[in-house]
Amino acid sequence: MSNIKAHDRPVNLGNPQMGWASDVAAEMLRQLGIKYISLNPGASYRGLHDSIVNYLGNDTPQMLICLHEDHAVHVAQGYAKATGEPMACALHSNVGLMHGLMATFNAWCNRAPIIMMGATGPVDAPLRRPWIDWIHTAKDQGALLRDYTKWDDEPRSAGAIVETMLRANQMARSEPPGPVYVCLDAGLQEAALEEDIKIPDVTRFQPSAPPQASQEAVKRVADMLLAASNPILMIGRSGRSRESWDNRVKLAEAVGAGVFTNLRNSAVFPSDHLLHVGRPAGRITQTMRSMVTAADVVLSLNWLDFGGTQRLLTRDSELKGKIVHCSMEEYVHNGFGGELFELPMADLKITADHDAFVVQLIEEMESRGVSGSWDGNRVGPDPVSYDNIADREPDSVLQPADIVTALAEVQGKRKISLNRVSSGGVGPAYQFTDPLSYLGHDGGGGLASGPGTSVGAALAVMDTDWLAVSVLGDGDFMQGNTALWTAAKYKIPMLVIISNNRSNFNDELHQETVAKDRDRPVENRWIGMRISEPDIDLSELAESLGFEAQGPITTSGELLEAMEKGLKAVEDGKQHFINVHVDTGYAEPPLMRGGNKGV
Repeated sequence: MSNIKAHDRPVNLGNPQMGWASDVAAEMLRQLGIKYISLNPGASYRGLHDSIVNYLGNDTPQMLICLHEDHAVHVAQGYAKATGEPMACALHSNVGLMHGLMATFNAWCNRAPIIMMGATGPVDAPLRRPWIDWIHTAKDQGALLRDYTKWDDEPRSAGAIVETMLRANQMARSEPPGPVYVCLDAGLQEAALEEDIKIPDVTRFQPSAPPQASQEAVKRVADMLLAASNPILMIGRSGRSRESWDNRVKLAEAVGAGVFTNLRNSAVFPSDHLLHVGRPAGRITQTMRSMVTAADVVLSLNWLDFGGTQRLLTRDSELKGKIVHCSMEEYVHNGFGGELFELPMADLKITADHDAFVVQLIEEMESRGVSGSWDGNRVGPDPVSYDNIADREPDSVLQPADIVTALAEVQGKRKISLNRVSSGGVGPAYQFTDPLSYLGHDGGGGLASGPGTSVGAALAVMDTDWLAVSVLGDGDFMQGNTALWTAAKYKIPMLVIISNNRSNFNDELHQETVAKDRDRPVENRWIGMRISEPDIDLSELAESLGFEAQGPITTSGELLEAMEKGLKAVEDGKQHFINVHVDTGYAEPPLMRGGNKGV
């Protein structure tokens, strides 16, 4: 078992008292229950840094040093993905904030609650050091990320910090959750307190319960589902609790509904349940197209990009059944970006928390004496058979999906928390049996996220019986690889597996799509894409960051042994890395703009 609190212990603290404005901010982080703060140090928040170390004793929150602000935000995002709870991160002035903006966008699109602490100034010009403080001061610094955070503030007094932090906590945790940004004036941080600061009971400033649907809407949807002969549930981004997971299962069983889930989101329903249709996927499958278009009722529970999904489903057919869409996403939509997605059609649109709505539906059905209409049979096609890795020719070439398949074959009774997967998906064998079984993707499609979110997710399950595992693409890893150093420094157990196709292969497929559309040679799709000549020794890179490393693993005969060794290392509290070389011919070309081609 790791003892993260043994790291970086301050000495000679005595009995520190609150004496500086930055102490107020640090105290508020503690009062709000923030366990960790990931950061790349910067002088703009040196006051807050001192307060966390010498006032709080580097405990609640404890600092986690990162090598880049992008990593600091992604670590916090990964932690939120696993727990549903915020941790803090710190970003230095305007320049550090700009380093962390892409990660902030990922967290925003992922609806990850994070309390982002920043700094600027000193705002009062006479307090600024020549040159450096001037270029690291910005007016309205929050404008840099206001379009993709829930809220930001720059308090102007020590007393104002209290309310700012209370509001930031409420906003980050309220549904739909998301990142918030608190910018502290460097001059204010280093100002001595002139009077005692009263901090209220923070339990009296908690978020409200998520809003529920009207009783009329509940009754109407219950009527639809109970009368349906072929209902479908499409479950999107959802809460992390086991109770919410069990409620979704209970609703599906009550009405015998087939269930679809999406790999872009965390696990929300058991993939081995007979009502789960097919495998969790990141694209529209033919099975989904045929079953959803044939359904008499389709209930979307916050399905990601429900409008875009409808367009792909109806290219060759129609959605003839009643459509119900329950989501609160519109509460955080704005005019900046397209992450609001295509506007979906619905016969009944419900703006409420979908997990709360599930509970309302269950209670309504129970009040009618409905015990369940499911006959216990599988909905949808039987699972597709596959060749076990162990039964293949030892020298056979590996496909991306083989990585997670091999994990499943050696898993046994181990509980694996899979932070994310590469383009190969989860394969045919790995099952989602708990909200922690799979934590989804990055939200905003920004590369370099995988290593950082993996560290944050591993931090969240550290000292539990879950083993933190991530399958990352080589391009994603190479852009964010130094995030792993933080896991090595703090002895956070985790296994990182690289699905290494030695190329920016997703973009190769895009170039193939464009070349075909323009009747140009697809043979040139690799130019400007391949990561070779020279090859990068990823295993040596991981070792330099403090990880044990294997690879490259190139054949089926090596894969199972490598996976077993990696999982055993995590069980022993270590940080382990496996470089797996996979074939590149694994995916179909993406859609043309407008969705005219592809699947």
